[in-house]
Amino acid sequence: MFGREKIEYKTVDQVRTMRRAGLVVADALATVRSAVRPGMTTADLDALAAAVIGDAGATPSFLGYHGYPATLCVSVNDEVVHGIPGTRELLPGDVVSVDCGAIVDGWHGDSAFSFVLPEADAADVALVEATERALWAGIAALATGERLGDVGNAVEDSIEASAAADGVAYGIIEEYVGHGIGTSMHQPPDVLNYRTRERGPRLKPGMCLAIEPMVTRGERFTQVLEDDWTVVTDDGARAAHWEHSVAILEDGIWVLTAPDGGAAKLGELGVTIAPLDV
Repeated sequence: MFGREKIEYKTVDQVRTMRRAGLVVADALATVRSAVRPGMTTADLDALAAAVIGDAGATPSFLGYHGYPATLCVSVNDEVVHGIPGTRELLPGDVVSVDCGAIVDGWHGDSAFSFVLPEADAADVALVEATERALWAGIAALATGERLGDVGNAVEDSIEASAAADGVAYGIIEEYVGHGIGTSMHQPPDVLNYRTRERGPRLKPGMCLAIEPMVTRGERFTQVLEDDWTVVTDDGARAAHWEHSVAILEDGIWVLTAPDGGAAKLGELGVTIAPLDV
């Protein structure tokens, strides 16, 4: 739920540094996406991202975080988030979510995407697309809303609309939510992906937030495996996860982890971005 902890507001120059971190993350995820295919292991994907981050002179956000042992989180099928890369071999039709973070000069970027490997089930593709639409609906709410709770409202409205259009019931994960981001990867405020009575803090320039809906093809309930990291659905339903880090500026918003700043996707929703030179 929305906390009362102090929010870290960023200066324009600090946002520029976060944009540099965001572009490193975007490059790492693009490399993974272009290379992934059935037969690769989740550790193979981790090595690709680690190389991109290292070559950029950045540092992985995840590696060593509370003891986490890898650069990426790679979650497959019923794994919602925090899947540890290893020897698992990716198979045709798998739903794969890849989450990545990087640090540049002490500032973080964080982003995730999901995809379905070839021989995809149409219902899995619909899940991934519904979750991505919800991500962009939540991001657009940062530009058009007044308080942080407007993000959760927009995400839930989008998922409900997709569920009606797809003729299914999607579950929105509630235990794991978006967050503030800046000098640490996770900081106040929490960014919920569902509607509540609390409106949350007022949206203000200088806020940097990671918006990240996680959605399942079944119930919303989860459990953590014995590795103390991997989160799976209770009912075995497949899940998808999308995330971007976003800055609120005086003149609008800027998606720090999207190469185009979010211009294309937000343009479809009638939102114009407010980029800064890096």
